[in-house]
Amino acid sequence: MKIGMIILVTLLMVWNTSMSQEKRNATDAKGLVVGQKAPLFEALDADSSLVKLSDALRDGPVVLIFYRGQWCPVCNQHLSSIQDSLQMIMNKGARVITVSPEKPVYLNKMVEKTQAQFSLLYDDGYRIANAYDVTFTPPKTTLFIYNTALNAKLKESHSDDSQRLPIPATYIIGMDGVIIWRQFDANYKQRSTVKDILLHLPTIN
Repeated sequence: MKIGMIILVTLLMVWNTSMSQEKRNATDAKGLVVGQKAPLFEALDADSSLVKLSDALRDGPVVLIFYRGQWCPVCNQHLSSIQDSLQMIMNKGARVITVSPEKPVYLNKMVEKTQAQFSLLYDDGYRIANAYDVTFTPPKTTLFIYNTALNAKLKESHSDDSQRLPIPATYIIGMDGVIIWRQFDANYKQRSTVKDILLHLPTIN
């Protein structure tokens, strides 16, 4: 009886957490902060290959970027600018990993639009975005615009029909797994710049 009650309570807690994530607006998402340990994760990339954060951190710091999707013009521009300066980031010993809730086929569309040569990962079930506290649900009117004018097809391109999105935040994670810098703004038009990323990347000896 006790074991059954523990399982029931656990399931209710998971369900409540999921529901609270679905109901949040952009200003409710606060994001992890500098000094916190970055949650480890693994996910499929555009080629359906498994990418692990723990593996990447063994080679150097990681620039982790959340973006909304290939349908987002600001995301396209942002990731294109990252690609344009990718060699400078790599020269600092760092690797760029980007994350969105879009399935691999849509990740490939982003590769086509930005010529990205860095990792684009599919955040199945919003697990990574939830762990970094960047998940929210846009208002219905905004979702209508995304799905019609921008052809986002969020219910089709995501793992479920909740139509949640990530705050387009950027984190720099040191080789020790600790967050050493972040750019976080509920205004989706505000993004990290290559200049700021390069300024805050640690020097690898």
